[in-house]
Amino acid sequence: MTEPDERPEGEGEVPTAEDAVLSHVLDAIRGGDTPDVVPAQSSTAGYAEFLAVEAELDRRWPETVMEPSLERISALVDVLGEPHRGYPVVHLTGTNGKTSTARMVDALLTEVGLRTGRYTSPHLQRATERINIDNRPVTPERYVQVYRDVAPFVDLIDAKEGTPLSKFEVLTAMGFAAFADAPVEAAVVEVGMGGRWDATNVVDGTVAVVTPIGLDHAEYLGTDVVGIAREKAGIIKPGAVAVLAAQDKPVADALLERCVEVDAQVAREGVEFGVREREIAVGGQRLVLQGLGGTYDDIFLPLHGEHQANNAALALAAAEALVGAGPQQPLDADVVRAAFAGVLSPGRLERLAAGQGVPTVLTDAAHNPAGARALAAALTTEFRFTRLVGVLGVLRDKDARGILTELEPVLQEVVVTASSSPRAMDADELGALAVEVFGSGRVSVEPVFSEAVEQARELAEEGGESGVGVVITGSVVTAGEARALFGKEPS
Repeated sequence: MTEPDERPEGEGEVPTAEDAVLSHVLDAIRGGDTPDVVPAQSSTAGYAEFLAVEAELDRRWPETVMEPSLERISALVDVLGEPHRGYPVVHLTGTNGKTSTARMVDALLTEVGLRTGRYTSPHLQRATERINIDNRPVTPERYVQVYRDVAPFVDLIDAKEGTPLSKFEVLTAMGFAAFADAPVEAAVVEVGMGGRWDATNVVDGTVAVVTPIGLDHAEYLGTDVVGIAREKAGIIKPGAVAVLAAQDKPVADALLERCVEVDAQVAREGVEFGVREREIAVGGQRLVLQGLGGTYDDIFLPLHGEHQANNAALALAAAEALVGAGPQQPLDADVVRAAFAGVLSPGRLERLAAGQGVPTVLTDAAHNPAGARALAAALTTEFRFTRLVGVLGVLRDKDARGILTELEPVLQEVVVTASSSPRAMDADELGALAVEVFGSGRVSVEPVFSEAVEQARELAEEGGESGVGVVITGSVVTAGEARALFGKEPS
């Protein structure tokens, strides 16, 4: 784990008394087993201000609360001068794969030559990950500046509407404002939850992308998957191009009904686009993709899992739709290859540690049964572990039993723990569920996250010096804390 860099910005500068005080404050704020670090491009003072802004935002109602209204966010973007109208938008919804797909769309549009903005949620390690310009998170200082720019207008709407804006609504407006100020030539925007009433849905996406739909956020969206599909279909706007992942028939029908209703063009995985060939390669996979503009071969994608290949096909079709590529004017194949070859998706079957004689450590943000199923499939088909131990930390509003059931066939043992999230399921409670699924002999409980990871590594090592591994999963928060524990910078 990397140690925090407490030096102020500037090579060789001598810390001032103010910096020393701020460093002490930051140490007190961090605490825990996975301390944050001051980014290399930030001063200690600048980073302390970022933490202060985050604390201010955290006093608003949380992102997990969805109130079915676009009135407040609409009023806010209106007084900000409609910053979300200044660029075409690829808008993404779905249950799994949104962030990875968004990153791929962003990479493709960047490689085509457009200046891009990308807004995703939730973040793994630091809130700055949510607002990206030119495929990079904004700095903490820029994050603070954007917040200070919009804050007077936020206060105005708070007073006018009576009900204060939520944290997610403010963050969404910050993203739009940052993109307009850059300015960007295209934006890739991921919904927070649902679709129709999500704060991001003030945009009218030129392209609406729907990744695979299943059950998640049941306490907010319900358990009727067709109803969930109709909610998510709300991002498909009149005249847009709807790029649809393969779905179960009732879900597909609900999405197509929306497309007919608003006269949207439709591109469907498995019909207009898709994965034609896929083979596992060192460090990822090699693909042949059918896009809207033709066939693109010899594509190397440095991500694991068939689900990521499907995400790649979805992203390619979305990028083609935005720039108007088609059979008469396909994207340059070398541009497509370069874009996919450089794609990163942190916390998605990401390798954190490996070496001779030590367990390979992976992390994945799977947080629902469908995500766990995709993770288990990738671990089975793309890795050759002889002994694999899981570290599992789940949020209490998730289907923990479903996640455990999907992972049980691929894990020899599991160490259950709890992340730092206030929504984290108690480790003992999760352990009791794990015993029901795995049996008592395969389950250990260690509430302290860092110690759980160390225990899992020791258990894996019992399998010898090769073919052993640890996978840390169960939530986005768990994956983020794993990255921090192994010294990975937010990206």
